[in-house]
Amino acid sequence: MNLHTPKLKWKVFIFLLSFCSLLLLILWLFQTVFLDTFYRRIRVMEVRQSTVEIINAYNERSENIREIIREVQDINDISIDIVDLHGRSLLTPTQTRFRDENADHIALAIERGGESHEYIDIPQGRGGFVIVRRDSRGGNLFILQSLVYAKTAYTNTGEQFAVIIRAIISPVDATVTTLRYQLYYISGIVLLLSVILAIIIAKHIANPIEKITQSALVLASGSYNTHFTGKGYHEISVLSDTLNTAASELGRVENLRRELFANVSHDLRTPLALIYSYAEMMHDFPSEITSEQTQTILDETKRLTMLVNDVLDMSKLENDMETMNYSEYNLTQSIQQIIESMGKLLQKEGFEIVFLYEEDIYVKADKIKMDRVFYNLLINAVNYSGESRKITIEQTVNKDQVTVSVTDYGEGIEEKDLPFIWDRYYKSGKTHTRALIGSGLGLYIVKKIIDNHSGKYGVESKPGEGSTFRFEIPVKRRVECLN
Repeated sequence: MNLHTPKLKWKVFIFLLSFCSLLLLILWLFQTVFLDTFYRRIRVMEVRQSTVEIINAYNERSENIREIIREVQDINDISIDIVDLHGRSLLTPTQTRFRDENADHIALAIERGGESHEYIDIPQGRGGFVIVRRDSRGGNLFILQSLVYAKTAYTNTGEQFAVIIRAIISPVDATVTTLRYQLYYISGIVLLLSVILAIIIAKHIANPIEKITQSALVLASGSYNTHFTGKGYHEISVLSDTLNTAASELGRVENLRRELFANVSHDLRTPLALIYSYAEMMHDFPSEITSEQTQTILDETKRLTMLVNDVLDMSKLENDMETMNYSEYNLTQSIQQIIESMGKLLQKEGFEIVFLYEEDIYVKADKIKMDRVFYNLLINAVNYSGESRKITIEQTVNKDQVTVSVTDYGEGIEEKDLPFIWDRYYKSGKTHTRALIGSGLGLYIVKKIIDNHSGKYGVESKPGEGSTFRFEIPVKRRVECLN
């Protein structure tokens, strides 16, 4: 674990605080630095809109053009004049004020493609004095400016004229100063609130994750009874439920693993004890060696070999180390051969094995592994057939699928145990008994082999009545059974 990695709550805290700081920075820039620029652009936009309205009214030769101009002037606090290209007013021909200045603005507009605007300090009187104002706090002097906008246009008869609009540009320095003092207070309040909010949110998000992390560390130490609690968010709740399920499954697997080792140790200890005792007796009394003694040693050695092979096969299947060698073969004939071989071994135990089928069925599969599937199911039936000693095997075909079922009439399986009998390491709650044949690991091997063949498997059982295990794989082709 990297101790230098910052915790989640501090990351969330820094992120939220940085976001609030960025918003304040943007607010400062727009309310102070860029305020004058925005104000001037908006003023120019208003003047342009007014100019278009006046030109349209003048071209329509509206009788109330003066009233329209007066209304627009009052609304936008501007001065409007319609002049010819020499700067003379067309509304008041006798008016000569700003005539030369208008002519200069019109010439500039023509030079710039039909419109122009510029900012001019406002003079007072003929002495050329400039109007100045002091801010409300008695600070700096501010010079008033005028926006002069000129736009040329044509009448419907083709005569060219111009519209001159003058608008006072109020100084924004005083406004900026006022806003700056307001932003001092706003920034302080916002920063304080953002810090408090960031701490609350960071803590609210990080606390459930920290609790889950602590529980995960306990789980990693091997305590599978750990319970995860996650509230507040859907994702954390789902994660908590998933970890609870994982902890429960890990605990179950750990218990089953311990049971497996205990059972395998039991199964190993018994044949080893028998082999050792018979070997010791043969060593001490070599003249009294019997065939039954040597057969016992052979049988127990075979049992040990079978147990070790099952454990190795299970490990290979779990790690996908087994390769599939597909070939087309007679499934029915293969089942018959296994039944005949097993029947000879079980004859002395009084077992009766019945095989029901209608025709020979060919499949394309790994013959060795499929034989192992049927062999394991048959061994399982032998071990749990109870006193009945009867086993029924049935082969049926439905469309392109062949189903092989193995039925015993023994003790059966409790309903609560049925979903788990295919799991590795699983053993029901009954006391472990040494299997008559096999290692007790066969059903998990059956499951893995059938899964590798993309087949299906299942079981039906009732306590006291027996169990039926089955598997299903695709049919390659069917031929009539030869008698």
